[in-house]
This record gives sequence, C-alpha cells and structure tokens, in this order.
Amino acid sequence: MSRNIHPAVVSAQPFQVANLRPVDRLFEDEEGADRLAKAVSRYPEKRAALLPMLAYAQERNGWISLDAMEQVAEALDLTPAYVHSVATFYTMYNKHPTGRHMIQVCTCVACHLCGGEEVFKAFLEATGTRAGEMSEDGRFVVTEAECLGACGFATAVQVNDEYFENVTPKTVGDVLARLEEDAE
Repeated sequence: MSRNIHPAVVSAQPFQVANLRPVDRLFEDEEGADRLAKAVSRYPEKRAALLPMLAYAQERNGWISLDAMEQVAEALDLTPAYVHSVATFYTMYNKHPTGRHMIQVCTCVACHLCGGEEVFKAFLEATGTRAGEMSEDGRFVVTEAECLGACGFATAVQVNDEYFENVTPKTVGDVLARLEEDAE
C-alpha cells in the first residue's frame, strides 16, 4: 500500500478541519477577494473560474452550502441554478458537513476487479458507519467514489487530500492507523 498527496486542485478538506470562518461573505475579505481576482484573471471568461471558486468555498468552510453557491454565482455573474448544477454534478464537492476524515473508495472497473467492493465494506465495518453517513464520533464519512485515476494501483482510496493505493481489506486498519498518527 502506498500513500500519495492527491494531485487535484480541489480541496477535500472536511468540515471539522477546514479553516472555519463564517460563510456570510466569501469574497468580501482580503483573502477571498484575492482568490477571486487571481482565478478570474487566469481565464478568458469569468465563468471559467467556477470550479476554482467552488474549491475555495469548500477549502474555506469544509463544504459548499447553498448560500456559498449563491455567492459564487453572484461573484461570477452566473445563475445560482447553474452553479448548483455544477456543484452537484461533481462528487468532489461536499454538499453537507462531513466527518474529519472523508474516505472515498474507488469501486470503478479496475478497482472493482481488485476488490474495491470488499475494501469499501471493510472501511464501513472498521469505522462503524453506513455509506455516506458520518460516524457517531464525527471522525469518518465513507463513500464510494467514481474513478480516482489510480487504476494501475487498484484499489485506490482517497482520504481528504491523500491517495492510498493498493488497498486491500486487510490493509484498511493500516490506513485508519495512519490517520490517527497524523492527527496526533
């Protein structure tokens, strides 16, 4: 089993470890205004900054509320319905508060053939959760993920911003132990 930092720009920071600030106005403070200006300047059209701004909202708050979607829409001159449709299309955006560790187990073809379903069930059992629900202690949410892009190293698991590759039901405990080590 190997461990890598997730290469995507999107932050998978869950609610409990995000830099918690009020959702009131995402882009009125200096940091938010700078992030918006930088993202918009990278693209020929303002609307192209949608994914980076959704990522910023999630990074800042741990999830993307309807209020945050409306603020992103306003900042980019888009309709709230359009922003909502994009945010709900992608599984990488949390639409509700999540546990400290967001565990996503790939169950697509390559990972499925290498035991992805069994790994998924092992995580559910080890964390005492049901699929997509937060554990009672608020530490874990376990979900099935669409392809995580690590097909050559199946089964792939993403925990927050980190990849764990070649995960088997027997190594699920090792992954969880590493998470606890990192928390200390």
